[in-house]
Amino acid sequence: MSADAGYRHPSKRRVPAAAPAMADPHPLFDDTSGGGGPPARGFPASPPAAAGYPPPAAFLGDPVSDLAMAYGSSLASHGRHIVDKNIDRFIPVSKLKYYFAVDTVYVGRKLGLLVFPFAHQDWQVRYQQDTPIAPRCDVNAPDLYIPAMAFITYVLIAGLALGTQNRFSPDILALQASSALAWLIVEVLVILLSLYLMTVNTDLTTIDLVAFSGYNMIVGVVSGLLFGRTGYYLLLSWCCVTIFFFMIRTLRLKILSEAAAEGVLVRGAKNQLRMYLTMAIAALQPVFMYWLTYHLVW
Repeated sequence: MSADAGYRHPSKRRVPAAAPAMADPHPLFDDTSGGGGPPARGFPASPPAAAGYPPPAAFLGDPVSDLAMAYGSSLASHGRHIVDKNIDRFIPVSKLKYYFAVDTVYVGRKLGLLVFPFAHQDWQVRYQQDTPIAPRCDVNAPDLYIPAMAFITYVLIAGLALGTQNRFSPDILALQASSALAWLIVEVLVILLSLYLMTVNTDLTTIDLVAFSGYNMIVGVVSGLLFGRTGYYLLLSWCCVTIFFFMIRTLRLKILSEAAAEGVLVRGAKNQLRMYLTMAIAALQPVFMYWLTYHLVW
């Protein structure tokens, strides 16, 4: 036998078969995959659902959450009621609706009454069950729609007049608007102070005074733009007379005594003071009309 008879080339050696892997008799973790296949390579198996937490549907139906939602709604409703009550105390929103209850027919009739008040006979405000009738049904009722529109128109026409005179600027226009609003507030405060000092018991409210004091801006600058300085003074004189007459006939039923309202001769020092106060309030309107418009007409 040759010497290399028992030699085997390394590549020709037999490799014994690998023994089958034996299962660990004591696994470290329990298999919780529920019989499913092994997890995908590189991704860990999803953790099991926690047994101590209810599903979302059960949480939403919890009586405690329902109680909390009901309490929150009640608290929000109570807070809204408090806010509405305080706002109505300082700004009577419910009363403001009355002063804006107008229509086109009322606006036309009221503007005609302001320009030609001499033919009007009945100046008494009508009531229904101790409540004044809405302005759209009574031309004598005060309103805030015409004064508000008159103020906006005054600001726009003032800007137009300044533009035609090459004097327009946003600052000057803002000054015109703020000065007109300031003079209106001063007028109302002076009237309220006069009524308080003279101890006049009247049903005039602050909103009524704002309504009656806001009519003096309706014509003003328009006459100066259309007819020049001469036309401005002519129409302004007519408007001063008409607004004075309108205020006298409107306020005499509010400020003077019941005897004066019925047409009886005014007697006594107190009634005379009320008559003078009514005339002073009416005379303020032409003064403010001139003061707010004269510098806009060249």
